[in-house]
Amino acid sequence: MSVTGAPGGTTLRRRVTVRGVVQGVGFRPYVHALATSLGLTGHVTNTPDGVVVEVEGGPGAVDRFCARLAPDAPPLARVDGVDHQDVPVTGDGAFTILASRAGGRAGALIPPDTATCAACLGELADPADRRHRHPFVNCTHCGPRFTIVTGLPYDRAHTTMAGFPLCPHCAREYADPADRRFHAQPVACPDCGPRLRLLVRDPRAAGAAEEITDADPVAGARRLLARGAVLAVKGLGGYHLACDATDPAAVTLLRRRKARGDKPFALMARSADDIGHLVSLTAAERELLGGAARPIVLLRRRAIGGAAGPRPAEQVAPGSPDLGVMLPYTPLHHLLLGLPGDPDGPRLLVMTSGNVSGEPIVTDEGEALERLAHLADAWLTHDRPVQVPCDDSVVRLCDGKPLVVRRARGYAPLPLDLPVPVRPALAVGGDLKNAFCLGEGRRAWLSAHIGDMDDLATQRAFVRAVAQLESITPVRPGLLVADRHPGYRSARWAVRTAAGRGVGGVVRVQHHHAHIAAAMAEHGLDGTRPVLGAAFDGTGHGDDGAVWGGEFLLADYAGFRRLGHLAYVPLPGGDAAVHRPYRMALAHLRAAGLDWSPDLPCVTACPATELAVLSRQLERGINCVPTSSMGRLFDAVSSLAGVCHRAGYEAQAAVELEAAALSAPGGDGTAYAFAVHEAAAGGGPLRADPAPVLAAVVDDLRAGVPTASIAARFHRAVAGLVHRVCLLIRDRHGVDTVALTGGVFLNSLLSSACAAALAADGLTVLRHHLVPPGDGGLALGQLMVAARAGGPGGTTP
Repeated sequence: MSVTGAPGGTTLRRRVTVRGVVQGVGFRPYVHALATSLGLTGHVTNTPDGVVVEVEGGPGAVDRFCARLAPDAPPLARVDGVDHQDVPVTGDGAFTILASRAGGRAGALIPPDTATCAACLGELADPADRRHRHPFVNCTHCGPRFTIVTGLPYDRAHTTMAGFPLCPHCAREYADPADRRFHAQPVACPDCGPRLRLLVRDPRAAGAAEEITDADPVAGARRLLARGAVLAVKGLGGYHLACDATDPAAVTLLRRRKARGDKPFALMARSADDIGHLVSLTAAERELLGGAARPIVLLRRRAIGGAAGPRPAEQVAPGSPDLGVMLPYTPLHHLLLGLPGDPDGPRLLVMTSGNVSGEPIVTDEGEALERLAHLADAWLTHDRPVQVPCDDSVVRLCDGKPLVVRRARGYAPLPLDLPVPVRPALAVGGDLKNAFCLGEGRRAWLSAHIGDMDDLATQRAFVRAVAQLESITPVRPGLLVADRHPGYRSARWAVRTAAGRGVGGVVRVQHHHAHIAAAMAEHGLDGTRPVLGAAFDGTGHGDDGAVWGGEFLLADYAGFRRLGHLAYVPLPGGDAAVHRPYRMALAHLRAAGLDWSPDLPCVTACPATELAVLSRQLERGINCVPTSSMGRLFDAVSSLAGVCHRAGYEAQAAVELEAAALSAPGGDGTAYAFAVHEAAAGGGPLRADPAPVLAAVVDDLRAGVPTASIAARFHRAVAGLVHRVCLLIRDRHGVDTVALTGGVFLNSLLSSACAAALAADGLTVLRHHLVPPGDGGLALGQLMVAARAGGPGGTTP
């Protein structure tokens, strides 16, 4: 609506609703600056649905405002939609920021936590600045967001900063449209912000600690690190356990206390330059390391050379082909590693999740003093509460593109765009590396990494995380979705919860179908044409009651057909075979008709008494569910080749086999080969038999072929199998798109080889870039199978 004003001009007033990541990113200050620069009056406010703006002025200026609103938005903003409506002119005298409006369904998107920006780092290091060495410096472009949100709309009152009243200096900055901290909700300074404390274990009383008050807490912490101590350090989403990564004794101490086995630790380095002598570092990897998300980046190790620079102790990542490295992402991290001019401090820190192995990350100080008492020597903590636990994300680059291993800090809770609409639903994921997913319409909110559901504390964390994510999204689930595994705790929770939520039941989705659907959704496929999914992992409940995991499925969102799989072998003792790969090697040898000769490493690794029991177990089929798992075949070959006989963490045998393959000398293109058997009369899936591969490994062992060459030949064999089976299925069914999914495809050597061979024969290859290929992405696929508009919507047992 417009009116004519004096002298003869026209005034227009327009209401604009902006949806997306537009709260907590400086969007209202940006709108204020844009409107005033164009001579417009009106107001802007946060609402649960997004940011609502009313601008009034000349039609040309109003149109320019609307045209620039999304393209010129702040760097952390993501504008997903803009609605315009002309409204009556009111004659405002200025443009103002109004108090936020509450009520209604949450529709605004909360941004993820973001690494400290360059401007704030400059203040941190400037002795003349009032925020010099302030551990909580932040502004509208950086700092905590998701982990401090208690409700919507996103205002200070709805964050864990509500308990820190602004001092006069910060209040002026907060109210000044020209200031970088204009309406920056976590803004604080040494006078009004959170307080840092250093607590040291009291040797006189178990579980007690005393505060060190006579020194700068950070300086005291650095001195403790230099003496080999283990520190619990409170971060954005919880505590880390930290020690000097270059000190073998300190790393060994932390590893022993945490009972971590050989699972690699993550490193934190001051800068990418501090690790260039340790890893191969591309420009894209440097960009990923230094980006706003600051994930842990898995980087290939360099061969040890004479280049100068700090070196982590061997105990940091034994047997791993990679180092997991992240750069500082909070002011406290920068202070801990040292600012320019600081006395020499640690240049590389181990930074691992602050928890007991298998439990969720610790967030509360009292809880940290209790649960981490046997792990840490001291606590560098503060009094800003963590509302949402959030681990570090883990990412690697594969063929130049991101491959997400764990999706958490820096990425959650940003939603994923969906290719087809879904009904309001909650998909609860799996039991390993659990993440759940809320979805409605064309958006899905995948939770941050929760953990393994075999621990009661993790199950409780799952319940809290579901409630929290529901509180900041518009989704009110009318459908629950879970895996078909009858024993999954996540599925049992869904069944227990369904009645209380007023939904009719739980839709159960086959594990590998969900993996393939997740890859389809990530790549924007609407499901009108099926894809061939190579779904390789360690464990997934099959429709025939077996443990699946080496599957070739022709799938769309509506269903799937099993067109091929790895031949079944017994899984002797269930989890016992997972933790002791030599059991899988012996089971595979028996299934292949190969003797358990004492010259084979896996036979030697098995205690004599266990060997006799295992032989009888396999002979009689006692506690030997059949499995087609490709993950278990990697375990078997790893032990058979003498690489890894006991796994202290998930996929250790496969990780170390990949490391061996990467060390193989170039020029040897030899590959083992699977036998592929046609289905018997009457139809059925192709069956990939690894017996010839195992026989070739045994022959090479006896011929003295290096372990690295055996590992490389096995990787080529698996890539060759994928290539061969996909071409056979393409010729028979006309499918030209292949999805590589499941946890086995976290192996970048295998993923790259498979993708190259398939693409060379004209197949379109889908690989994960936004969600993990393993079970951390499972819930997205569950959602797409069960909740898409027009989907099944019924329940299965």
